[in-house]
Order: sequence, then structure tokens, then C-alpha cells
Amino acid sequence: MDIRYSTGKEPFKRMTTEELREEFLIQNVFVKDDVSCVYSHVDRIVTMGVMPVDETVNLAKNIDPWKNFGVTYLLERRELGTINIGGDGVAIIDGEEIKVNHYDALYVPMGTKEVLFKSVNSAEPAKFYILTAPAHKAYPLTVIPYEKAIHKHLGKLEDSNERTINQYIHPDILDTCQLSMGLTHLEPGSVWNTMPAHTHERRMEVYFYFDIPENQAVFHFMGEPNQTRHIVMHNDEAVINPSWSIHSGCGTTNYTFIWGMVGENRAYDDQDWLKTEDLR
Repeated sequence: MDIRYSTGKEPFKRMTTEELREEFLIQNVFVKDDVSCVYSHVDRIVTMGVMPVDETVNLAKNIDPWKNFGVTYLLERRELGTINIGGDGVAIIDGEEIKVNHYDALYVPMGTKEVLFKSVNSAEPAKFYILTAPAHKAYPLTVIPYEKAIHKHLGKLEDSNERTINQYIHPDILDTCQLSMGLTHLEPGSVWNTMPAHTHERRMEVYFYFDIPENQAVFHFMGEPNQTRHIVMHNDEAVINPSWSIHSGCGTTNYTFIWGMVGENRAYDDQDWLKTEDLR
């Protein structure tokens, strides 16, 4: 398990490119028949990836529950959300098999003892992108098919931000302790996300970028509004954004990204909006 410690505003201002990438960038999210795991002390969120190809993969494969979390099993005091961005897959939750097809999501409650993943077709493996966060209550196990997500078409090509926001683990769909997740797809010709920028002091966020062609990139902007920095991101990479940081990206082509938030609340109207002309 890769452990990242919380970096404050002042140290952030002095960080080099290498230090920024080491602290906030998450690479190698998907490894064949394995589990990647990055624990961030920012709201204690854990970012994980599972790509089962030839095996059924146990989510706890590389985890020592007591050493890493002080519990007897991973989700003893945590909830989990996952979105499958690969081929059709199956999650086995305490023995119950649940289909999680391409672009479907799954919410797994606190108290779940065993989580396994497998692919329907090894030639087109599932890719389960996962976030887990501390929880205080067990809400129902819920699969959210793509068709049942809330789809919001926003922006316009003239502003380079025509996009569809797909809300999965969202207050209007299901209850969770603190976890929210969704997927945003940018249309061809559009490259900007989350602009005008904002912060939400009460929640942190992790962005996971994918569908980026091999010879393209996304410039992810973060930092205080008057002290912005960027991290160059490539396909299947994630970035940790503290609550005091903006989180916005501009690509050399269109792309897709998953956003996930944890923190004090699940309110979507408490953003601290920023004027683009005030960014520095």
C-alpha cells in the first residue's frame, strides 16, 4: 500500500514538479490480476484499481487490515464505490454475484467482509476503479447501471466544455455516509473541465482521467486560487485534490474522468465559486 500524507498550503507553494507528482499523482492504477492501493491522509480516502483478467481477484489481496486500517477486514469501518470502465464484469459481495457491466457503478456498504472481482471475458477485462472512505452506518448494497445514473448535458462547444455529467453515487440516487462518485465525458472538440473553478472547503476530491489517447495529455490544475500549479496526466491516472485546492483540467483532446468526493457533507450547492479572472 502506498501511503500519502497531507500537504498544507504553504509547503505546496514551494514544491517542485517531481514533488507534486510524488505527493498527488496516482499512476499504475490497473495491473493485470492485481490490486493497486493508495491511502491518502486527506480525509483518509483510499484509491484502488482492480483489473481481473485470468483470475478472480480479492480486493484485500495486498492489504493487511490490522496494519493498514486497524481492523479485522477492509470494510469493517469503510464504505466503497466502484465504476467499471472496462469490459463487463462481476462483483462477488459476501458470496452474492452482481453483474457490473461497462460504465455501471456499485456501492458496497460498511460491514461487507469479502469483495471479489472477475471479468466476463478475459479478452476484454473489466477495470474496476474504486474509492473507499470511513463510514459510520451500513446503507444497502446497490448497483447503479449506466441507464439509471443521472445524466446532465452541460456546456457548449464554443466554450470548449460541452460535456455529460453522469451522477452515480449521488444523494438523488442513494444514501451513503460520505462517498459520492460520478463520471464526466467531454465531447469531441471540448477540453475543459470544472471551469470556472471552485473549491469546497468541506470536501476533498480525487479525479481519475481515462480515455486519453497515447500521444495526448491532460493538464490538471490545482492549488490555491492565487497559487495554481499543474500536473501533466496521461491515461488511467488519478490525482488527489485537498479541500483547499482547485481541481480543473485542460486536455490536448477530449477525454473522460471520474470524480469522487468525501468529507463533511454530500451537499452539491456549497461550492466556493471563483472568477476565472481572479486565478493566478
